[in-house]
Amino acid sequence: MAILELTQYPNPILLQKAKPITDIESASIQTLIDDMIETLHSLPGIGLAAPQVGQSFRLFVFNLSAQEGEITPYKGPHVVINPEILKLDGENLSDEGCLSITGFREGVKRASFASLKGFDRTGKAIELTGEGLAARLFQHEVDHLNGLLMIHRLSSLKKDVFYRWFKKRQHHA
Repeated sequence: MAILELTQYPNPILLQKAKPITDIESASIQTLIDDMIETLHSLPGIGLAAPQVGQSFRLFVFNLSAQEGEITPYKGPHVVINPEILKLDGENLSDEGCLSITGFREGVKRASFASLKGFDRTGKAIELTGEGLAARLFQHEVDHLNGLLMIHRLSSLKKDVFYRWFKKRQHHA
């Protein structure tokens, strides 16, 4: 297993729709899954989508059990392949960050409930539902697979704040 390098904004792969996985049980996909889980464990995040490690595949891994005080049925690392959101309900504005936009956090409006379907790493069909942080995570990671980042969910005023912050950060790099 290997810790993969994180892809950072504005890398174009983050802004492209990822490709569906057709051969879930292939050695290369299974290795990517193992490496993504290892990478996630090394980071201060709860979810990681394949485009964030430079791979254009509809795949994400997550681990909500790392969150203190979070009551979740999803203990340990989970793998979701070719996810599709089934239902979104409610609304919640909460602080959100992204491993591909290191150092930037902002309030993002998301549904407070989300359900999705996909496949686990063995190719078995799965359905996941979540409220609160789990719902936010599912939406955030599926956005990554659709070429969207949290900044695309911000108001125009907050987008301006982000672009000024990003430009300033680039000058200091």
